[in-house]
Formats: sequence, C-alpha cells, structure tokens
Amino acid sequence: MIQLRSILRPADNVGAKRIMVIHVFGGSKRRTGTLGDVVIASVKEAIPESAVKKGEKVRAVIIRVRKEVRRPDGSYVKFDDNAVVIIDNQNNPRGTRIFGPVAREVKESGFEKIASMAKELI
Repeated sequence: MIQLRSILRPADNVGAKRIMVIHVFGGSKRRTGTLGDVVIASVKEAIPESAVKKGEKVRAVIIRVRKEVRRPDGSYVKFDDNAVVIIDNQNNPRGTRIFGPVAREVKESGFEKIASMAKELI
C-alpha cells in the first residue's frame, strides 16, 4: 500500500534515485495505491544531467509493493521493495529499460508496454 509521502525507488533508467508520492489518482478521498495505480510524485534525488531533475513533478505507475496483494486465484504476491516506473502523459514509460520483476497486475491495468519491457513478469 502506497500512500502520500511514501518514498519509492524508480525501477527505470530515467535518472531519478528516490521519489516521494504527493497524490494517488482515483478520486479525492483515495488514500492508498497498489500495483498498477498511477501516482504523482516529486523527485527527491536524481543523477546529475539526467532526464529528470530534483524537485520535478512526475507521473509514475506502481510496479512493486512490499505489502502482499491477493490475486483472484487465492495466491498472494509481495516484493522486497516499493518501486515505480516514471511515465509521460500518454502512459508510455519515459525510460528505455526496466530493472527487476514487474507484477502481472500492471499489465492487466493497461500498461502493456511496461510489462513487455520487463525482464520478468510475476
């Protein structure tokens, strides 16, 4: 469960090192986000001369969460970290590579390009 002020690790090669969630899409009363949800975040730390700068507001989709998520078949999936992929306004990833596994729920949420770029889909 990702909520406001959660610190996340970008899993792509855009250049951000840490980002902080400032809004979870899905309604004004929505407090948390999970796999496949879109958030607005602020870049807290970035690599020098990268595509994103410190303090920039970016859109991102959640691809991994530490909290276990129940699937319709009754199984659960959970990861070692909370990770996102930074996207543009057309829901395409801004980076060219994605590091680490990606949850299947991301593909089911309509982010097929992110799922196809991932090395492993869990």
